[in-house]
Amino acid sequence: MQLTELNAISPIDGRYRSKTVSLAPYFSEEALIKYRVLVEVEYFIALCELPLPQLSGVKADLFEDLRAIYKNFSTEDALWIKKTEKTTNHDVKAVEYFIKKKFDDLGLSAHKEFIHFGLTSQDINNTAIPLSTKEAFENVYLPSLVAVIQKLKELSVEWADVPMLARTHGQPASPTRLGKEIGVFVERIEEQMRLLFNVPFAAKFGGATGNYNAHKVAYPAIEWKVFGTKFVENTLGLRHSFPTTQIEHYDHFAAFFDALKRINTILIDLDRDIWTYVSMDYFKQKIKAGEIGSSAMPHKVNPIDFENSEGNLGIANAIFEHLAAKLPISRLQRDLTDSTVLRNVGVPIGHTIIGLEATLKGLNKLLLNEAKFAEDLEKNWAVVAEAIQTILRREAYPNPYEALKDLTRTNTVINKESIHAFIETLNVSETIKIELKQITPSNYLGI
Repeated sequence: MQLTELNAISPIDGRYRSKTVSLAPYFSEEALIKYRVLVEVEYFIALCELPLPQLSGVKADLFEDLRAIYKNFSTEDALWIKKTEKTTNHDVKAVEYFIKKKFDDLGLSAHKEFIHFGLTSQDINNTAIPLSTKEAFENVYLPSLVAVIQKLKELSVEWADVPMLARTHGQPASPTRLGKEIGVFVERIEEQMRLLFNVPFAAKFGGATGNYNAHKVAYPAIEWKVFGTKFVENTLGLRHSFPTTQIEHYDHFAAFFDALKRINTILIDLDRDIWTYVSMDYFKQKIKAGEIGSSAMPHKVNPIDFENSEGNLGIANAIFEHLAAKLPISRLQRDLTDSTVLRNVGVPIGHTIIGLEATLKGLNKLLLNEAKFAEDLEKNWAVVAEAIQTILRREAYPNPYEALKDLTRTNTVINKESIHAFIETLNVSETIKIELKQITPSNYLGI
């Protein structure tokens, strides 16, 4: 059976493939192989630039030909490596054999034993995977998140002056502005982004158990730690973790996943709030010709985008949580549990991208129902009780809270008339009464 979107097991490669295809160049098996090739090639070039004595004859004008090995990397190249892996039963060794074959083609056969010189597989994996994740984060994730933030900012400005009845514990509370409530989510996400940007993409690079043992014994005069840091940070653009065991300790990766999880949690909170506002008729939704809301009820226009987002972000968070909890733990100098787990880094990011696109789609379909906002405010004059009792406190009126509590909890109907009638019974000046009567649910909005 040929793999297609219809028979893929995971929905991120099946039903939602069109939304996650942009991640394939970073998290697919072919992408992982390509990034491994990239690291191996750049490492060899760095050894030439050092130079190691045996590599001093490799001319710099060959470097671009070497880089073409990964820049022009094809599916056929990946298939060759996978076929070789069936014999080696070792994925990184198969990559090494592939590059050796390319060296033969370039007339570099005499130097091919310096491919992967002094390294262990994790020097390649623990640079290739952070590098691919960093580039996916910059090129795919951030643009998607920024698009959602930008839309929220636009709506916050557009709806800045729309008064809205707030609810705490599900009950009517002091009025607010719709734009401000949307702005709260913008601030929350951007604050988490500030924290996220402080988390480096770190890589381990130091030989079998992190001590440059093989490098040091072969060339004791070379400052290998300095070389490794320069290679990881200047050439690859990552943070060099040192000291380490055989593997990267993944503490920064864990912080990265936790940060993405927190942003997703905020977005789930947004999804649920907007879903609730839709159910309250605060928003209508734009109807697309031909779309069906329910197979049984023709009148329905379901808030499916926010539901889709909530579901996918929830799945993403469950996997992010496992990645963050598992990866920093490895028995002694290394066990293999990180290997299979790391192959799933793209999965929660894929579900996150689906969620972000769904949220953005839902936000773009919202139509403001201002009449409903006004109606709810008019039905809840009790919320101005806070304003009245606060002014009475200012005026040293006796027991103002208790007076308003008796009014709002004993009267069956609290409206403009009953509030104004209550104000008339107060033993305050006419000026204060006029001030109190100017307060309405629609203008008691704070700053």
